[in-house]
Amino acid sequence: MSYSPKLSSSFNDTYLRSNHVSSQSGMCSFCTEECNGTCEIALAAVLGKRTVYPTNTGNNQIASEKKYPIDFSHFNINGRVFGAIGANPTHEEANIYNVKLEREYGKFNPVKITMPIILPALIKLNWKDYFGGAAMAGVTCVIGEDARQKDPNLKVENGKIVEFAALKEMLDSFRKYYRGYGQIVLQCNTEDDMLGLPEYAIREHDIEAIEFKFGQSAKGTQPVHKLKNREEALEKQKQGALVFPDPMDPEIIKKEEEGICPNFYSYSRLPLWDEEYLINRIEQLREMGIKNFYFKMAGYDRKDIERVIRIGSEAQVDMITFDGAGGGSGYSPCKMMNEWGLPAILLEDVVCKVVDKLKAEGNYIPAITITGGFASEDQVFKSLAFGNGIVTSVGICRASMAAAMTGKNIGERIKAGEIPKNMDKFGSTVEELYGDLADLRAIYGKKANEFSLGAVGVFSYLNKIAFGLKHFAALNRKFDISYLDRSDLIPLTEEAKKLVAGKWLE
Repeated sequence: MSYSPKLSSSFNDTYLRSNHVSSQSGMCSFCTEECNGTCEIALAAVLGKRTVYPTNTGNNQIASEKKYPIDFSHFNINGRVFGAIGANPTHEEANIYNVKLEREYGKFNPVKITMPIILPALIKLNWKDYFGGAAMAGVTCVIGEDARQKDPNLKVENGKIVEFAALKEMLDSFRKYYRGYGQIVLQCNTEDDMLGLPEYAIREHDIEAIEFKFGQSAKGTQPVHKLKNREEALEKQKQGALVFPDPMDPEIIKKEEEGICPNFYSYSRLPLWDEEYLINRIEQLREMGIKNFYFKMAGYDRKDIERVIRIGSEAQVDMITFDGAGGGSGYSPCKMMNEWGLPAILLEDVVCKVVDKLKAEGNYIPAITITGGFASEDQVFKSLAFGNGIVTSVGICRASMAAAMTGKNIGERIKAGEIPKNMDKFGSTVEELYGDLADLRAIYGKKANEFSLGAVGVFSYLNKIAFGLKHFAALNRKFDISYLDRSDLIPLTEEAKKLVAGKWLE
């Protein structure tokens, strides 16, 4: 059997004409010249290299369609009936409400989070409520790379950013709800760094945390963007972007004059970081006022994973987020989302082995976050348990954005008197339907009644994750999430047994 999807995809609204499929190629087993052209091949025949990327990006989220042969569903969660760890074994103390979810990380500047969750880098769709909901929930969130490109009034002079006013709105989306937990982090890719974004953000917006990006699960390379014309290509080039072909090439200028100019594309530079540069850069920015540093790393070659952890250790960064295969915000190549990188569970296994090795050498270990396809409390619990005390938190990205979008959308429909049919059985007003508003009022007072319902949606969704985690932890008689380990997992397949060898079914 094939684990790869067929040559049809929701990325592009394509489908196969026949139910009979050739497993190896993913094509219809019977291909005819009379076909109207509904599959991925037909789309590429018309649109060409544009179809390397999803055509349905924009106001959509996009993730892998591949069925991986192993994931966290290969485990069930264990349970125990005797004793209590992290609490006295009494009915009054050993209960779900006394399960400690709060975590703390940070080498020089400790950051507390209310639960073992962070919201990974994103800067599209309803990002205001994504960041605002993170602050309400008391967790860390990250402004995604290339955020500067969201600002139509961005100004770059002499190769450096001199005006990026939209960054204030991004930061304020979190800061106005900040209650002592979590942190808003500004992600920087190679081009952000080259353009002096960290210095600008420190000088103009008092940024306290930077994340350097090596890569993400769905986008191992950097994205390509088609430009409208040579005029736009020149503008992008002026801002420091790589543009292909070179709009200043005399041959290209001649072709434009003749009306045969090719398409122009901008391409973001690959993250060619190295130890010397990063360690010095981090020390420089630390002296300028940055309090916390983060790395974002995907499921690259194992040697690269170890190298990144070693750099993080030497530079004394605070957290490294490892992003498992799948996922994607819509700017990732279709086949890269489906066919490259380590799935989250295998990436986590590699990371844990590398960390054990570095610990044995006496190295400092940054906090470790695992992300990539997490959407429910059982998955979060399994990742924390599989992390064997090494994993500090789990990143929930697409699902949190879904909560931000639907929380806002449903709120608007309620106010318009158009309550969705699947919701009307729970109530007819914002007060009745948004059940966790009471928890927000207990934190912020009555002003919580005026909060954006998209952000309330994120808060409520993460509240559900946290409450569910408490149930699973209490089920295992562990009343502090830090005690979770692989003995809390029951392997269901031979592949899963191998991953937890020595813990179960020896």
